[in-house]
Amino acid sequence: MQLPEPYQQHTQVGQPLSTYTQPAHIELYGEREPIVYVPNAYGEMVPMRKSQAPGPMAATQPRDLTPLPLIDPLAARMAGAGIGAGAAGAGVGWGLGQAFAGIATMGGAAGIAAIALLLLATKVPALGRASSTTHIHNETHNYNRTFGRSTTNL
Repeated sequence: MQLPEPYQQHTQVGQPLSTYTQPAHIELYGEREPIVYVPNAYGEMVPMRKSQAPGPMAATQPRDLTPLPLIDPLAARMAGAGIGAGAAGAGVGWGLGQAFAGIATMGGAAGIAAIALLLLATKVPALGRASSTTHIHNETHNYNRTFGRSTTNL
């Protein structure tokens, strides 16, 4: 049967404290930092020191919840302009048709003369211009060779 090891003191009694021994830090109750409870990622409230707690969340800015118009105002203006231009064009065409119908119903030579004068009046500005046509012909030839070399001739 073995006996337990006898007690041995680590320091000699009456010896001064060694240089590496420091007195323990004592935190007094009055010096203790307050504890706050903060929700974590799972919704649980966890204790945290007040100095380490995140700041309060900023209030969200109010959003503009006014309803938007059913039809875009710019699109409505553009559609109105197109419909108005179409109606004006139809009115002009109807008016010219009525005028030509009146001229066509004139007696023989007078109606033909009036129509000839109208056609001549519409062609007179084009008679003063000389028409010219310019033809441009470009060719580009590209010859691909081995190892990625190519020759381009314009």
